[in-house]
Amino acid sequence: MQDLSGFSVPKGFRGGHPIKVQLWWAVQATLFAWSPQVLYRWRAFLLRLFGARIGKGVVIRPSVKITYPWKLTLGDYAWVGDDAVLYTLGDITIGANSVVSQKCYLCTGSHDYMSDHFDINATPIVIGEKCWLATDVFVAPGVTIGDGTVVGARSSVFKPLPANVICRGNPAHIVRERVAQTTPLDPLHPERKKAAGMN
Repeated sequence: MQDLSGFSVPKGFRGGHPIKVQLWWAVQATLFAWSPQVLYRWRAFLLRLFGARIGKGVVIRPSVKITYPWKLTLGDYAWVGDDAVLYTLGDITIGANSVVSQKCYLCTGSHDYMSDHFDINATPIVIGEKCWLATDVFVAPGVTIGDGTVVGARSSVFKPLPANVICRGNPAHIVRERVAQTTPLDPLHPERKKAAGMN
């Protein structure tokens, strides 16, 4: 069993000087968290100031918690909802047009429970483009979620998920494929194709 008296954080593990880490936590607790909800550009500016790679049109709520912003990448028009936690001990990448809903927890860090001193480690998480993590989804270290995939509310994801599927459960499992809907106005809709002699 672990003996925590010998635990230590590896050199360079945080990816930033201790003063930078403390400064970010102070900024996050004040200028970031106290900002009005509509000031999305302001929060994006603060994140970029601390090294995050933030795309255009990003929506990130003031109650979001980010451990180390210099390990975060958010694609264009990505959303991160209220009380979500991005535990960026390792890199987290969230693709363009993806939604991480309220109370989600993306966890890149863990411990080696077989080591004498409970050694800490980190593995990146990658969320593809056009994904949706519904309310209170947990994503474990090292997980990649493919483009266009939906994960249902309160699911837990411990293994990679392929693209364009709908998943739910603990652990999350594939329920069905996610298929793009078409309308009669869509040129690929069967009725339009039939009228144009494309069938």
